[in-house]
Amino acid sequence: MLLDSGQAESAQGHFDHDWHALYTRHHHEKSVARTLMAKGFGVFLPLYAARRRWKDRVKIVSLPLFSCYLFIQDGLQRHLDIVTTPGIHGFVCAAGIPAIIPPREIESIRQAVERCIKIEPHPFIHRGDLVRVKAGPLEGIEGILVRKKHFSRLVLTVELLGKSAAVEVDVSIVERVHSPG
Repeated sequence: MLLDSGQAESAQGHFDHDWHALYTRHHHEKSVARTLMAKGFGVFLPLYAARRRWKDRVKIVSLPLFSCYLFIQDGLQRHLDIVTTPGIHGFVCAAGIPAIIPPREIESIRQAVERCIKIEPHPFIHRGDLVRVKAGPLEGIEGILVRKKHFSRLVLTVELLGKSAAVEVDVSIVERVHSPG
């Protein structure tokens, strides 16, 4: 089943079985989902609406919420049917075994896609990560991401002095900085 904010098929009762993530070729998520559905698999591909601008027009397009990934239900007994599907690299595994995605996570994503007017991908950032601001008046500044109550803050440090300051920041405009090494 393909799901997006404009087309949300009822999936009640379908989210209590094991779900697995599949890693797909870039821009092949929708075709892989259609092929797997035609083979009889339960598929969940959360989509979101995005504005794309070309020279002559602006268009709203449906894009995968998690680029290069989709979810499949109870497919391990037909493993070969899945991995031989064009556009699939394989299952997302932990210790060499296809990892099970907790049903509550799938259900949360489904509900958010169905109910939210605006949902979009967001980088996976933890509290304590070193981040860089991508836009706005603080663009280029790096610091440690922390949360205080319902706000995110960027902690700026002067190590020589052993002092820090925190500034409120919108997490949608920060990106994780990968440490060298």
